[in-house]
Amino acid sequence: MSWWEALILGLVQGLTEFLPVSSSGHLEIGQDLLGTASEENLTFAIVVHTATVLSTLAILWKEVAQLFKGTFTTLKWNEDKNYVSMILVSMIPVFIVGMFFKDQVESFFGSGLLLVGICLCITAMLLYFSEWLSKRRVGIGHEVGYKDAIIIGLAQAVAVLPGLSRSGTTIATGLLCGVKKESVTKFSFLMVLIPILGEAFLELLDLLTGEVAADGIGVLPLIVGFVAAFASGCFACRFMINIVRRQKLIYFAIYCLCAGVFAIVYGLC
Repeated sequence: MSWWEALILGLVQGLTEFLPVSSSGHLEIGQDLLGTASEENLTFAIVVHTATVLSTLAILWKEVAQLFKGTFTTLKWNEDKNYVSMILVSMIPVFIVGMFFKDQVESFFGSGLLLVGICLCITAMLLYFSEWLSKRRVGIGHEVGYKDAIIIGLAQAVAVLPGLSRSGTTIATGLLCGVKKESVTKFSFLMVLIPILGEAFLELLDLLTGEVAADGIGVLPLIVGFVAAFASGCFACRFMINIVRRQKLIYFAIYCLCAGVFAIVYGLC
């Protein structure tokens, strides 16, 4: 992989990880267009995923620090412990998928752009209907509860498919459940930290134990990809929060529909 390919893929990863347009789907499209096979870029994937997690921590560090402080500095049950508990509850579905269906999920990746295109179109429909419904509920909504957490967690588990946006699916699901926009956006971004870190850790462990082969990528592409993913991830994370507050998800729905149609047509050609 050259440094400019790493730059492009790093920017794609960082921008699309938090925008509701599917980072996995865009990486599949990008790698196909660049002629870079995903299975040959395990080290790079670990690096850019780690970079996007760090970008989330950089933007939401106050929220993370408050949750950490409220959870571990007192034995009393409080709002922070309750919030962390809801995040843990939301992780149950994706944990089950990761533990028992990992091979089946991985089989969807690298299988062509047709599935990616279909899933992008589904993401577009979710974003459109959730925004349409939220506009009809102006001034109405509740904070995330345990029931919402498990439903949003189920949505996150389904969103492991390439082309289904993790942030888009979870935010849209929360809005359809009647959760306030700001509340579901914050919860969506925080709930994904542990699964992404866990996934990156397991991939790194496989790499270190020799269960998978290193791809021999150079140091320069890794550095370029990391910096690009971190910088664009910081921008996307902050940008996404503001976009959801202004009720502009329709633009992402249109984009996902166009990208989905392109992927379907390109995949069939």
